[in-house]
Amino acid sequence: MEIKPLQIGELMARVPVIQGGMGVGISLSNLAGSVASCGGVGVISSAQIGFRDPDFFKNPLETNLRVLGNEIRKAKELAKGGIIGVNIMVVTQKYEQYVREAVKAGADLIISGAGLPTMLPELVEGAKTKIAPIVSTVKAASVICKMWDRKYKRVPDLVVIEGPKAGGHLGFHEEELGRYTKEEYEKEILGIFDVVREYARKYGKKIPVVVAGGIFDRADFLHALELGADGVQMGTRFVTTYECDADDAYKQTYLDAKKEDIQIVKSPVGMPGRAICNAFIEERKKAREKIDHCFQCIKTCNPKETPYCITKALIHAAKGDVDHGLLFCGANAYRCQKIEHVSDILDELTGKETSVTMA
Repeated sequence: MEIKPLQIGELMARVPVIQGGMGVGISLSNLAGSVASCGGVGVISSAQIGFRDPDFFKNPLETNLRVLGNEIRKAKELAKGGIIGVNIMVVTQKYEQYVREAVKAGADLIISGAGLPTMLPELVEGAKTKIAPIVSTVKAASVICKMWDRKYKRVPDLVVIEGPKAGGHLGFHEEELGRYTKEEYEKEILGIFDVVREYARKYGKKIPVVVAGGIFDRADFLHALELGADGVQMGTRFVTTYECDADDAYKQTYLDAKKEDIQIVKSPVGMPGRAICNAFIEERKKAREKIDHCFQCIKTCNPKETPYCITKALIHAAKGDVDHGLLFCGANAYRCQKIEHVSDILDELTGKETSVTMA
């Protein structure tokens, strides 16, 4: 099958694969820079990105913004001219400041989900940074395209469709997750394609669309392209790479996971999430965790009511304290069998066809 590059405006990734943003601390400069240097799109997660910095506990916002800029600059150096994006959740407290800092530091692309990024265009106005909403339904795609068209006279530079098999926070209500068969969700994907193409025609431009959630191997990749996608976004497969920024103990939980270990969990963000069941999750089923410090991470969290501190849980995981951490993953995490290089994954997906059809 002919594999074309992913063209995002004037940006071109010769491999049409976006590495999903994974936080806290799973996709930072090393993973993102490595993916970009191999021809894909590398993505840093901004979520509590300064967690390893000594100033984080006292000044999380200021620390995160400073470290975000540093990580973008390090990633771009590793990328050797490749594309570096940043994933910034809409529910992030001080969302606007994170977006502006990413633009200032030279991010090529901002991908934004966990809510609809209704005001994203004004935050990047005048910059070269491209913007991409994450949507899961036709309704969400219609709302964001219509609002950006009406309010800002512009459309997305890229659209990411994230399906119900994705890792981390999911853009569905819990009862919706079991509703979709593969065939039913593919109808939703085709409906989103139609919405995006309508606005692409209106503006006389190409708006690439990538599919995410459950993309693991070459068969998944090619199937997404056959559906009409311009590329894919993958997160889980990149966790078990040498280049991933997570602790080795975190990676090992993926290698050890069985299919039945992967569960839908409740998150303080207010959305369902997908994670590997461990001692932490079992404890949270029995009792609420006492919250003794707020890290100012998300708008929807009420420390007096939340079942646990998601920042603390994700930091534990990223640092390798896996029994006390929240181990977000995609539905296919149990299929990870070995630690491999980023380049090996991209070569497998494309069949080393990355030099074909550069238009």
